[in-house]
Amino acid sequence: MPKRQHVVVNDSDDEEPQTSPSSKRARTEDSDDDVPRTQTRSQRNGRDKGKGRATVESDDEQGSDDEVDVEMNADADQVDEEEFERLYGEKLEAHLQNKRKEQVAGGIAEHGIIEYIEMHQFMCHKYLKFNFGPQINFIIGHNGSGKSAVLSAITVALGGKATSTGRGTGLKSFIREGQSAAEVTIHIKNQGEEAYKPEEYGKTIVITRRFNKEGSSSWKIKNKDGKVISTKKDELAAICDHMNIQFCDFLLIFGEDSARQFLSASAPQDKYNFFLRGTQLSQLSEEYTLCLENINQTSRLLSVKKEALPDLRARKREAQARYEEASRAREQKKKVDDLKKELAWSHVSAKESELEEKLSEVARLTGRLPRVQANLDAAQASFDEATNKVTSFEQELNDLESVDHLNQKKTDLQNQMRTHRDELKSLTREINQINQSLSGINDQIKGFDDAMKKEAQRMAQNTQQKHEETQRRLEQARAVVTDIEKKISDLIMERKDKGLLVTEIKSQGENLDKDLDRLRRTIQDCENTIQMAKQHEQDIYLPYGNNIKLVLEKIKATRWRGDIPLGPLGLYVTAKEPHVWGDLLRSQLGGFLSTWAITDPDDRPQLRQILQSHGNERVSILVFQKDLFDYRSGEPPEEYLTVLRALNITDEHVKRILINQRRIESQVLTHRRKEAAEALQRIGGGSAWSLDKMSIQIFSDGGSFNTPLNFSEARGRASLMLVSKDSARDVRHFHQQKQQAEQKYKDICQQRDQLRDQYMKLKAEIDKMNDYEAHLQAQLSKAKNRFNAIQTEANEELPAGLAGFEEAKKEAENEKQSHLEQFEEVMRKKAAVDEKQKGLQDQLNEIREVLSQYQEKRNAIAKKIEDAAEERLKAQTNMRHWQSKVEEEQKKIEKAQAQADLLTTEFENWRKKALEYCEPFPNPRKADVVNRQLESVQRALKEREKTHGASVEEMAIELNKATDNLEKAEKELKQMAMLNKALKASLIIRLGRWQEFRRHIALRCKHVFQYHLSRRGYYGKILFDHQAGHLNLRVQTDDQLTQGAREKDPRSLSGGEKSFSTICLLLSLWECIGCPLRCLDEFDVFMDAVNRRISMKMMIDTANTSDKKQYILITPQDMTNVSFSNSVRVLRMADPERGNGTLPFGSSSG
Repeated sequence: MPKRQHVVVNDSDDEEPQTSPSSKRARTEDSDDDVPRTQTRSQRNGRDKGKGRATVESDDEQGSDDEVDVEMNADADQVDEEEFERLYGEKLEAHLQNKRKEQVAGGIAEHGIIEYIEMHQFMCHKYLKFNFGPQINFIIGHNGSGKSAVLSAITVALGGKATSTGRGTGLKSFIREGQSAAEVTIHIKNQGEEAYKPEEYGKTIVITRRFNKEGSSSWKIKNKDGKVISTKKDELAAICDHMNIQFCDFLLIFGEDSARQFLSASAPQDKYNFFLRGTQLSQLSEEYTLCLENINQTSRLLSVKKEALPDLRARKREAQARYEEASRAREQKKKVDDLKKELAWSHVSAKESELEEKLSEVARLTGRLPRVQANLDAAQASFDEATNKVTSFEQELNDLESVDHLNQKKTDLQNQMRTHRDELKSLTREINQINQSLSGINDQIKGFDDAMKKEAQRMAQNTQQKHEETQRRLEQARAVVTDIEKKISDLIMERKDKGLLVTEIKSQGENLDKDLDRLRRTIQDCENTIQMAKQHEQDIYLPYGNNIKLVLEKIKATRWRGDIPLGPLGLYVTAKEPHVWGDLLRSQLGGFLSTWAITDPDDRPQLRQILQSHGNERVSILVFQKDLFDYRSGEPPEEYLTVLRALNITDEHVKRILINQRRIESQVLTHRRKEAAEALQRIGGGSAWSLDKMSIQIFSDGGSFNTPLNFSEARGRASLMLVSKDSARDVRHFHQQKQQAEQKYKDICQQRDQLRDQYMKLKAEIDKMNDYEAHLQAQLSKAKNRFNAIQTEANEELPAGLAGFEEAKKEAENEKQSHLEQFEEVMRKKAAVDEKQKGLQDQLNEIREVLSQYQEKRNAIAKKIEDAAEERLKAQTNMRHWQSKVEEEQKKIEKAQAQADLLTTEFENWRKKALEYCEPFPNPRKADVVNRQLESVQRALKEREKTHGASVEEMAIELNKATDNLEKAEKELKQMAMLNKALKASLIIRLGRWQEFRRHIALRCKHVFQYHLSRRGYYGKILFDHQAGHLNLRVQTDDQLTQGAREKDPRSLSGGEKSFSTICLLLSLWECIGCPLRCLDEFDVFMDAVNRRISMKMMIDTANTSDKKQYILITPQDMTNVSFSNSVRVLRMADPERGNGTLPFGSSSG
């Protein structure tokens, strides 16, 4: 039998379950091919008595009203049950015996079994999850631990109705007390050849159902990776249908209440209904009954339609008579028809001649256009080439590194050299002064020598005693002067040292002030950038200009000669490490990031007008060709970082533009200039940028050229270029950068304050030294005056004594030595300044050489731009001339073509209408000639029609209509009768197979039931009365067997015996059902130890031999006395926790 269509029940409190009238049925383990086909009793001897009889009205093609009865539950072929059991019982018993002897383990299902279940706030569980085994699963736990909630969760998750669980009246009843919503998730295995949509779901289908207190419920059906594939109930129904999961079958998900009701039903008819429901036969029977009713209803409708046929035939005969009466006018009518046909084709012929003339004119004009277009294409190509040259040269000029920093360095060097020249002049003057002083001192020494000779002659005449006293006083005065001079010298040296320290501190303070200004700008830039980044989150076009979003909308709404302009280019470019390379790349590529690109130069004015109208005045526009060339040959090896490798570029055309304009595929990036030079040497030359703001070029011949980059740090919204679209991350980065700058600012402020205090302290000490020097200078003046007075006195008393002259000579020589030392010091300073001046001069010469080369290069590029611009102007003038010529020719062609198209349309319409009217008329005459003859014949025909009251056309239409109505009714009636007959025959066959299914399932149940009872030493049987719809059980226990007692009715059995019998009957029914899932709740609650042990072993053995079936069994026992194989998994439920609230309805334990 075909699979039963899965029905997803909406368990909302306010909705009714939805079912399908064409639902399919579950496949039993016995294949359809194993059931012999028998004739129903209706095919053999007419009517029969029994339950569920329906009548089919047998309709042949003539619509006869013969009736046939079909018995659905009676023994249709009247084969005696004993005879049937004799024929098939032995075969079945032998098959079962062989199966038990072989003990072949059943295979593991590849799809349709539950791998995992998870519950949130469901019934008494806050959170619970289980991983199920593929064959046998025991869920154990104490009473009240919530074991039965697992089966309820499975039913709910698969779309079952809440009331079918016996645990609540609606989904809201399953929500844990105090919570607003609950959720159940199950994982269904989906493998093997019969997997459901494996390309979408993979090896596991995850089904999640969530419902809340308001009564709403939703599903999420996901694949193994958690991706939601569907949220529709129809998809869930299709999954369950495909995998043959029948969650609504109470025999497959067998709860406590179902177990009690299963054998406790008082009437045999109720047990029989349980049997039919559990094996899906009752639902199939109901649908066959519905099919019978539809067939009967169709038969009645066909009888009503058949009664209308005589009237339709009478109408046709009447119309036929009237038409034949007017047939004598046909010859005249045919003449009118022929003239009308000729008139129609005469108009078509005239229009065709007019069209051919106009098409010849279009062909002549079109033949001239290619020559003019070729001239325009050549002019356009020349203009494009000239434009690209201008753009390329302009870009080459813009790409030249700025020399502002070189000019500034040149000025600084000149200022330094000017300072050094002033210093040299000062040193030269000091040398001249020292030379003059040395000359005077030499003269003094010579004078002292001469005086000493004269003094030696005089000294003999003076007394020695007076001379010594004068010399003593003179020495004292000289010592005082020398001491004061030494103090002044020491003070000057100390003041000089402090002055140098003050100068150094002042220089440090000025540098710190510069650092503070720089940090203040950095902090302000960070604040502005953070604000811009927040705006960037709302407007991703912010870094690239004003109102870019409006510009893009305007561009999309505008018609272009070429492709839609591409831009701004930076929109497609981000840096992989923006915080490392961002500033360098923004500095070197910034101009291109806001650039736009077009494929047709004629689109440039229109695009520039759009940009300017939205506040973007200085935006570059490039012309490019959409050529995705291969650039890999220009790249260095993979281990070298290039600009291209440092960027993420999402548009391949933008990538090619940057490669053409800035050679980003070969431009190497390094941290230091030295690293760049070494890398370029290894790869045989090239160019590189380094983070220390240098541009390095290594030529193939080994030469090199290094220049500082024209580096201008991006500020404001330009700093958002090349960053990712993750504004939050940028805000965090700039906020961190701002905090670091603020901390540095704070530290430098502390250093500056310390230097200021030190500076003020030194200034105060220098001021004190100046005052002290003035005091010492006054003392020195007094001491010198005293020394001079004593010297004068000594001179008067002892005219130029020999010792005095010797002392004076010695002082002169000491002074000479001091001047010589000063001379050497000044010469050393002069040599040092000369050395510095030479180094500065070399740097200045190098910069002048670079500036000279730069100016020569700039002048050469400017000359190229001037020549290319002149060439482009000539090409533009020529292009505009041919454009006007092409437009003129196109207008002529368009005008002629429009006329031709109009004539073509008219010709086609006229010809189409003429063809609809009649076949082509050969060689028609002119229209006016045909029209005169037609009017004459029509006047004669109208005179004849007045005598009949209707035209021939009206009579023909009436006859055709009556004929069509009759033929249509007869055809439809015949087809419907045949269809109804085929449906009836098909249903009779299906009913016969249904009866065979019922017999074989019943027979299989009997034998399997007897075998399971024998495992306990019991004897029993199932008594089926299909005609009466009764099912009776008879069980004889081992005690009764020894005592010779009669078989018991199940209601008289003990609790354990009744439970064991229930398990036996349930297992026998499970043998006949093809669903891969079996669930049983607290099957052993009334069993004693012996019955429980045997039942456990029996269920485990049955499950092990079942092919591709999964069992979920719930028991409150601890299972310690049961041995298990690898196919059995025991899932233990935690002990119940008290105080967590109770469900708002009563239920059984577990």
